[in-house]
Amino acid sequence: MTAAGLPMPVPAPGLPPRVRIHEVGARDGLQNEKAVVPTEVKAEFVHRLADAGLTTVEATSFVHPKWVPQLADAERLYPLVRDLGERGVALPVLVPNARGLDRALALGARSVAVFASATESFAKANLNRTVDESLAMFEPVVTRAKGGEHGGVRVRGYLSMCFGDPWEGPVPVAQVVRVARALLDMGCDELSLGDTIGVATPGHVLALLTALNEEGVPTDRIGVHFHDTYGQALANTLAALQHGVTTVDASAGGLGGCPFAKSATGNLATEDLVWMLTGLGVETGVDLGRLTATSVWMAGRLGRPSPSRTVRALTGATADQSPEEHQS
Repeated sequence: MTAAGLPMPVPAPGLPPRVRIHEVGARDGLQNEKAVVPTEVKAEFVHRLADAGLTTVEATSFVHPKWVPQLADAERLYPLVRDLGERGVALPVLVPNARGLDRALALGARSVAVFASATESFAKANLNRTVDESLAMFEPVVTRAKGGEHGGVRVRGYLSMCFGDPWEGPVPVAQVVRVARALLDMGCDELSLGDTIGVATPGHVLALLTALNEEGVPTDRIGVHFHDTYGQALANTLAALQHGVTTVDASAGGLGGCPFAKSATGNLATEDLVWMLTGLGVETGVDLGRLTATSVWMAGRLGRPSPSRTVRALTGATADQSPEEHQS
């Protein structure tokens, strides 16, 4: 399915030799679908992603079904994919509060994530709390996950609206740094900086990363999560890599958005990211052919085309035609 010999690897100076892709398609991607995807299809999706070489696959969210009904089957799904942990695949799950953490830990989850906001408007829309109230809610969750009888569950802190907010407009860098520092101080192992509505540009990315470093946040604890609303996701990713970031969030086939911010369009497509990194000589461990086949398969289950340019290019499908339709 890949074009023979392409892309030609031509390394660029100043880039890390390897990047870890944090695959979010099965959670962040599917949570934005109008139709509920069957649990068995989700489980197969996660397994296919792991078989393509992805070592971190975010599996689901233990949020209340009222808020994200597409992920209401977390208790049924997680046992169907838990075996991947024995193969060394990390299966992070989102836990919005103490109850969500309890549900995840009861099923043996060893990697969890909390989801904070850099802006008051989105904190209100997403969590019905102020920024500081949400941080206060997360602190005991992180503390319990990191200690006690569970022995050091890994915790990721998502930070949304790092570059712009649909209600508030541009977000001051210092405002983002304050919340990021608070998440690290409460015990998060890693931060994921989210460009939730896709308005970031490379200079803004570098300014935020530099400001975080100046406040004692090391680059090796930062991941980036870009949306491609304005076609800037790959450019922003390259800027982050040049700064030293080695963890990049992406979604197979470009699935996803954000149900609480209507201007948030799809995530950076994992295939587009892998194509660029392969051309730069940066290792990912991902088989692009198998990954593309997985996104073709999921596009067929969803009944609509993949927005990934690389998927369309490698399958010959057009923007209004699913890869499966093209191949039939």
